[in-house]
Amino acid sequence: MSFYTFIRPVLFKIDPERIHGVVNTVMKCAQKVGVGSIVSAVCNPRSLQAETEFCGIKFPNKIGIAAGFDKNAEVYKMLGNLGFGHVEIGTVTPRPQPGNPKPRLFRLPADGALINRMGFNNKGLEAAVVNLRKRNNKIVIGGNIGKNSATPNSEAINDYITCFQGLYNLVDYISINVSCPNVANLKELQEKDSLDSILGTLTKLRAQMPVYKPILLKISPDLTDGQIDDTLAAIAENGIDGVVVANTSTSRNNLETSKERIAAIANGGLSGKPLRERSIEMIRHISAKTNGKLPIIGVGGTMSPADAIAKLEAGATLVQVFTGFIYYGPKLAKDTNKLVKRGLHL
Repeated sequence: MSFYTFIRPVLFKIDPERIHGVVNTVMKCAQKVGVGSIVSAVCNPRSLQAETEFCGIKFPNKIGIAAGFDKNAEVYKMLGNLGFGHVEIGTVTPRPQPGNPKPRLFRLPADGALINRMGFNNKGLEAAVVNLRKRNNKIVIGGNIGKNSATPNSEAINDYITCFQGLYNLVDYISINVSCPNVANLKELQEKDSLDSILGTLTKLRAQMPVYKPILLKISPDLTDGQIDDTLAAIAENGIDGVVVANTSTSRNNLETSKERIAAIANGGLSGKPLRERSIEMIRHISAKTNGKLPIIGVGGTMSPADAIAKLEAGATLVQVFTGFIYYGPKLAKDTNKLVKRGLHL
């Protein structure tokens, strides 16, 4: 039993968004005072690294942090010291935005889950660019991009272009977010015509860049198999390199938390343990449909090292965590890397 198991009940008495801010502040301070090398020696020894190639990029290991944790590219270095091989920063929007009204982040301990309706709160593209220019470590960085809430869908392509161009030279890959349920009408951009427009435009822009970098599409767990197949067709037609499977869900099926509590929370994207099986099911489906040729990052319900292994066995090359990091604690990357390094079930 880890130390985190003992302190988690205390942390869970504090508002989840507030404690997230405190944790980020602590990590930023730790980076400044040089604690990172000590943390890395304990949590990220070289002996546990299992270099993995994904979309032509060499990742130090198979586990990373999903978008939403390091929204403004402020703590990716410390996350790397904890043993994570990559961090997907963002979601970044062209202009800063406060997001949805608070409270907007809720724990469901009985389900090992979170519900959030953050609404792409971030400091905007310029702030992320400033922080990424300070980058001096080997961790792989992905840039997750979206549109400002005030931007109508008819003009959304302009926001994606702005973020794409602003981040392209500072990150290792771009992840396109059109599937978050917490921005009004955003999911409409998953429809074929809108999706083709966004994907086609960004791949044409990439063709003008001096260096080729992968573009990934983050998809919703709420898609039907037919919709997944349509999305795969759009990915193939537009030269998209891979998928992130999957975003948060609007589903509230089979939860242990009381219906009254769920009703009181109301709207938001569900993450954590309830998404575990759906994410694995989608990974298997996509891997089978593409004969294992489309690179997949598995995310959603990765609550333990065993869950990470299950996603890798289903067909993912890499995995990401967010809610699992909150419930399992800071040893999640190290413990997962141990399991992968030992070659269990792989």
